[in-house]
Amino acid sequence: MKVLHSLKSVRTIALSAVLLSSLTVTALSPAAFAAETKGSELANQQFLKDQYNINLSNSLTKGSFVNAINRIFNYEAKDQENKFTDLQKDSPYYKAAQALYENGILTNGTLQGDAPLTELQATFLALKAAGLKELAYTYPTDKIKSSLAKLHISYNADQLSFQAAQELAAAIDTGLIPTEWYANFKADAPADSLFANELLGKILSFQGLNKNYIGTTNEDDIFAKINQAWKTEDLITASDLRAVFDEALKKNLVTGYNLKDARFNANFDQKLSLTYGHSDIKHALQLIGLLRSEGIQAKVQLEPKTSAFIYLKEWGEPTQTDDYQVVQIDNGNFIAYAKEYDIEFEFDNAQQKDKFQKVIFQYAKKDSKDQQGLIYSSWWQPLYYSLTELKDYKTISNNKISKGHYYAQSFSLNNKSAEVIEGIKKINPSLSVDSYKFWVDEPFYNYLLGDFK
Repeated sequence: MKVLHSLKSVRTIALSAVLLSSLTVTALSPAAFAAETKGSELANQQFLKDQYNINLSNSLTKGSFVNAINRIFNYEAKDQENKFTDLQKDSPYYKAAQALYENGILTNGTLQGDAPLTELQATFLALKAAGLKELAYTYPTDKIKSSLAKLHISYNADQLSFQAAQELAAAIDTGLIPTEWYANFKADAPADSLFANELLGKILSFQGLNKNYIGTTNEDDIFAKINQAWKTEDLITASDLRAVFDEALKKNLVTGYNLKDARFNANFDQKLSLTYGHSDIKHALQLIGLLRSEGIQAKVQLEPKTSAFIYLKEWGEPTQTDDYQVVQIDNGNFIAYAKEYDIEFEFDNAQQKDKFQKVIFQYAKKDSKDQQGLIYSSWWQPLYYSLTELKDYKTISNNKISKGHYYAQSFSLNNKSAEVIEGIKKINPSLSVDSYKFWVDEPFYNYLLGDFK
C-alpha cells in the first residue's frame, strides 16, 4: 500500500592548440549575458516575494531593508528595552530593529530608519545577517587593501574605519558582493532594489534558506546524487507526532500518513514545481532518465519520507528490516513504517510542468496487470501533486501537524478533512492542525475514493 504521501559559455576545447589548427570559442554576447543576468535577478526577486513576502521598491530606506532582513529570520526580541534613541514603539521599523539588534545584526544605538539606504550600509547589514562578521574581523590591513582594490577603493583614501574596511573586504572575498557589481559599486550611492535583492539572496544562501536541491535532471551525476541521498536516509521516528497519527490509524480516522523532515524542503517556486512520491529508488532513477529523454529539465530534491499504514494480520507475519518496521496493536494487526521518498521537481517553465502528466500517463502509470513499456515499479495510481492549480488535476486536502522541524501529514478527500481535524484534536487538544487544499493527479484521487486502479 502506498501512503499519502551565471554565466555559462559554450567552449569547445577538445585538444591543445598544438593538435588543432584552429579553435572556436563561443562566448555569450553582451546582450545574452544581460538577458541571463536579468533572468537570475527576476528569479531571485520572485523567490523573495513568494517565500518571504519581500517586495522592495527602488526608493529604499535603511528601515525597509532592516524589515526585509527580519522577514527572512522572523526574529522576535526577548528584551523589551528600547535599544535605539531615534525609534519609538509605533515605528514601522521598531520590532525588526529590536530583534536584529538582539541578534547582533544591528550594533548601533541609532537606526536612521527613514534615511536612504546606501550600498555600503546594505553590505554591512548583509554581512552580519549572513553570519560572516567573525571572519571579517580576522582581516589584517594588507589583506583589506588587496580585497578593496577589486572595487577600486583605497582603504586609507576613502576614510573607512578599520572595522568597516574589514567587513567590506570580507563581503568581497566571500562573494556577498558578486563580481558583476564590482565596476559599479559606489559606497555612498543609494542601493536600488536589484542590489538589495542580490544581498538578500546571498543571506539566504549563507544561512541555508535558499532553494534546496541536490542537482538537475540534465546533470551527468544526478543519478549518483539520488542514490547517495537515498542510502543515507533512515526511517523518521518523530515519536510525538507518530503517536498522534498512530492513534488516528487505530480509530480509522485515516488510512495512512507520512512523516517528513522540513530541513529537506526544496523551497521551490510553487508555480513551477511538483512533488512525486514513491517507495523504490530504482523507479526514481528511471523517472529522471525518462524526463531527460523527453527533454524535460528540472531541479531535483530528494526528500526523505516515512510512510505508515495498517498491516493486516491475515497478510502473514511481516518481515522487518532497517527500512521497514512494524508494531503490533491491540486487535492483532500491525502499524507498518516504511522508508519512502518524495522527489520535488522545479521545472524550467510552466509548459514542462504541464507536460509531466502526459509523460507519466504514457510511461509510468499501470493500466493493466502485465502491461509492458513502463518504467520499473510503475503504480496503478501514481502520486504527484502541485500546490498551484493545474488543468485535469483534482483537489484534495492535506492535514498536517508539526513539531520542530518534523511534521506528520495525511491526505484526505476535501469532505473528510474536517472529520480528520476534529479527530486529531480529540486525540490531542493542544495540537494545531494545518489543513489546506492542493492539486493531485486523478488516478490518486480515485485511490482515495476506493478505486484500486
